[in-house]
Amino acid sequence: MVEVPKKKITVKGLKNAFQLYSYIKPYRTEYAWGMFFLMGSSIASLAFPKLLGELVNSGNNGNLAHDLNRIGFLLILTLLVQSVFSYFRVVLFVNVTEKTLAFLRQNTYNHLIKLPLRFFEKHRVGELNSRISSDISLLQETLTSTLAEFIRQIVIIAGGITLLAITSWKLTLFMLAILPGMMLLAVFFGRFIRKYSKQVQAEVAKSNIIVEETLQGIQSVKTYTNEFLEMGRYRNRTQEIATIGIKGGKYRGAFSAFMIFGLFGAMVAVIWRGSVMMSSGIIDAGQLFSFVIYSGFVGGTIGGLANVFTQIQKFIGATEELFEIFNEAEEPLSELTEITEGEHINGEIDIKNLTFHYPTRPEEEVLNNINIKISANQLVALVGTSGAGKSTIASLLLKLHEPTGGMILFDGKNSRDFSISALRSQIALVPQDIFLFGGSIRENIAYGKPSATEEEIFEAAKYANASEFIDRFPDRYETVVGERGTQLSGGQRQRIAIARAVLKNPKILILDEATSSLDSESERLVQDALEKLMTGRTSIVIAHRLSTIRRADQILVLDKGQIVENGTHEQLIALENGIYRNLSMLQFAG
Repeated sequence: MVEVPKKKITVKGLKNAFQLYSYIKPYRTEYAWGMFFLMGSSIASLAFPKLLGELVNSGNNGNLAHDLNRIGFLLILTLLVQSVFSYFRVVLFVNVTEKTLAFLRQNTYNHLIKLPLRFFEKHRVGELNSRISSDISLLQETLTSTLAEFIRQIVIIAGGITLLAITSWKLTLFMLAILPGMMLLAVFFGRFIRKYSKQVQAEVAKSNIIVEETLQGIQSVKTYTNEFLEMGRYRNRTQEIATIGIKGGKYRGAFSAFMIFGLFGAMVAVIWRGSVMMSSGIIDAGQLFSFVIYSGFVGGTIGGLANVFTQIQKFIGATEELFEIFNEAEEPLSELTEITEGEHINGEIDIKNLTFHYPTRPEEEVLNNINIKISANQLVALVGTSGAGKSTIASLLLKLHEPTGGMILFDGKNSRDFSISALRSQIALVPQDIFLFGGSIRENIAYGKPSATEEEIFEAAKYANASEFIDRFPDRYETVVGERGTQLSGGQRQRIAIARAVLKNPKILILDEATSSLDSESERLVQDALEKLMTGRTSIVIAHRLSTIRRADQILVLDKGQIVENGTHEQLIALENGIYRNLSMLQFAG
């Protein structure tokens, strides 16, 4: 979990934080009632010590039983009012908070998923997940309890000190000279101790990383016989945790001793001073009793303010982190029901003077003056060493990035004139590293067309040579593939991805190393499925295995972001000292 930073409470920070309350507007009536019950329960709690003092005085003065009963009844009534108000306050705040946060979570996720790919290239998934989980959970705690607790504490401190002054202003001055100072010392002492707790948490997190890494890479650990090395690393880390914990324990012991002697000593001093005043007839027993309870209320509340203040700082930090995401510009996506006539494509692609560099590396030109003309239904292969720019061309065709120069035309129309959603809905990508969702085979195939019928899903699987292994599973299409499809082999994942593309029925098909890392039998089945899929549509194949692209209408050889060779297999193999010829000789030698 990412630690939510605390921010200084500034006017700008508060202004940013209060943006969150725009999400509460639809539920402002419930929120107002919650504030009403909060104020009512806080005021009722202030009446309680006053009535207790009157009860003590009535007993000391030998008042009639009906006076004692009357005050006792008022005390029970006060408790009842406070209980009922507290119940409605909690229920209303929780209702408003849960509805608000559901709306906020939906808005955050909806915005996040619409952000362009370049945003995700700069941020880790764990960090983004934390924004939706830990940050919003902190907002939930603040909206539900922290803010209410802050208001309640302000009411109790202001009202308590006022009632203390009314009861005895002399004793109030004495108490204010002692108790708040002790409370503040306790707060600073507590903050010092929490520093050691954070150090322990940081070391525990580091030790957990060791466990996670070694268990994930257990094969490497064992093949390099580094079990004892890892045991030593973990031992050192856990001993460091113990050392910090022991040191922190000494400070916690000192803090406990301070609390007992300092705070309770301060309370004894107030009671002693009050007793002296009572012996002089300045105050009576009931007033002293009420005063002591009010002092406890005020002292405890002042001590609790520090924790609330910390939570508000974290609240400001969480809202700033969250609204940083909202400041990112979304892609102009639209929910498609059908593609308009003007946005249909036939598969003709014309790339003119295309240049591109990634925003994070502006000095490194990934593509430089690329010119490609592809007719509809052609099979075109992109060949070259890793980093030559092959996959970048695929991402630009899908508008995952925008060119920094030049243009891409589909059927003679600039790609910028197409809506992103319409264009991507007519292009399918089958990558090398297939990502499957953790649900069933049926759900993964249907991802290509969520409205597909059972028959369409079965036909797509059959077309992709996937039905032969799916039918062998006991649960057939309901078989759960596991996280990222780990329950299936590489060839099986590829064929499910092909079935998904079959359902999508694209005009343009992009195959990015789709048959690499497969055994010969799986490759044969996948290649057969791909050949059927490529029929009747424009296909762009990115390949290292040159045997799969010999029949391509065009083979484009890229080197350092430029097209250096262009032709058919026969034409390129005839080029003396050509890159394609050299690659072919290396692959097919022997």
